[in-house]
Amino acid sequence: MKKNIGLLLLVFLIMVSFALPNGVSASTGGEGINEKLGLPIVVYGEALTDAQKAKVTKLLEVNQHDQVDEFTVTGQDIANYIGGNPNSNMYSSVKIIHQDNGAGLNIEIVTPDNITEVTKEMYTNALLTAGVENADVLVASSVKVSGHSALTGIYKAYDAKGVALDKERMEVASEELDVATSIGNQEGVDQAQVSELLTEIKKAIAEQNPATKEEIEQIVQEQLQNLNIELSPEDRQRLIDLFDQMRSLNIDFDQVKSQLDELAGGIENLVNDEGFWNSLTSAVRGFFQSIADFFRSVIS
Repeated sequence: MKKNIGLLLLVFLIMVSFALPNGVSASTGGEGINEKLGLPIVVYGEALTDAQKAKVTKLLEVNQHDQVDEFTVTGQDIANYIGGNPNSNMYSSVKIIHQDNGAGLNIEIVTPDNITEVTKEMYTNALLTAGVENADVLVASSVKVSGHSALTGIYKAYDAKGVALDKERMEVASEELDVATSIGNQEGVDQAQVSELLTEIKKAIAEQNPATKEEIEQIVQEQLQNLNIELSPEDRQRLIDLFDQMRSLNIDFDQVKSQLDELAGGIENLVNDEGFWNSLTSAVRGFFQSIADFFRSVIS
C-alpha cells in the first residue's frame, strides 16, 4: 500500500510540474556568473520594511543567482530621474537580467495583484521609449502599489552600471506611463486597449515619420478610430502632446519596430480572446478535478 501511495504521489508531482507556468527568470538560475553581460541587478524600494524586503527577495528569486548587484531606489531618485516628488514612498522593486543584442525586452510582473495600474505592456512601451532594450525585467511588490516607482528603479540601475539613458527620453517615458494609467482608469477603456493604442501609434509613427504636430494629431485620431476608443478632448490632447514630444526627441521607432510588432500581437490576442480568463479558470479547475478523480479511482 505504501508503495502505491508513493507511486501516486510521484505521478501527482509530475502532472503538477507540467501544469504550472514558467516565468521569465526560469532559464536564468543555476548558470553561474555571466562575465559577458554582467551580474543581475536587483533594485528595492526604499519604503520596504525588512520583512517586506525579505518577501520581495523571495518573489524575485534573488537566491537563484550566485551574485547580484543590489541598489535601493528613493524618493530623491524619482525627483532626479523624472522630476517627481522627492517625498514619494518607493515600494515596487525590480530584477534586471541583461541579455544579448536581439533578445528583446521581456517584462514579467511577478505580483500582478499588487501592481494595480501598470501592465507589463505599459512597462514595455515606456522602457522602449526610454531606450532600454535586451533585458529580462521582473517587477514585484509586497504591498498594493500603482507600480510607477519600478520604472525609476530601472533607470537608477542602468545609471549605476554606467549605461547612459537620455534624461529627456526618461521623462517622456514617465509621462507616457502617467498618460497610459490615467486613461486606463477611465470607464469604458481598459488597460489592454490603452497598451494597444500606444503601440499602434508608435508603429504608425515609425512607418509615416511625421514632421509636424498636425501629422501626429492625425495619427492619434486615426488609431483612436481604428481601435474604436472614445476619449475626452483633454485626454486626446495629452496623447497628441506626448507623441509630439517623442517626435521632437527624434526617437528611432524603426529600431524597435520588431519589438512593437511582437507587443502588438500579444495585446491583440489578449483583447480579442473574450473567454480567456473563464477558460483559464475552467482549465485549472478541471485539471485538479481530474487529479482527484484519478486518486479516487486507483485507491478504490
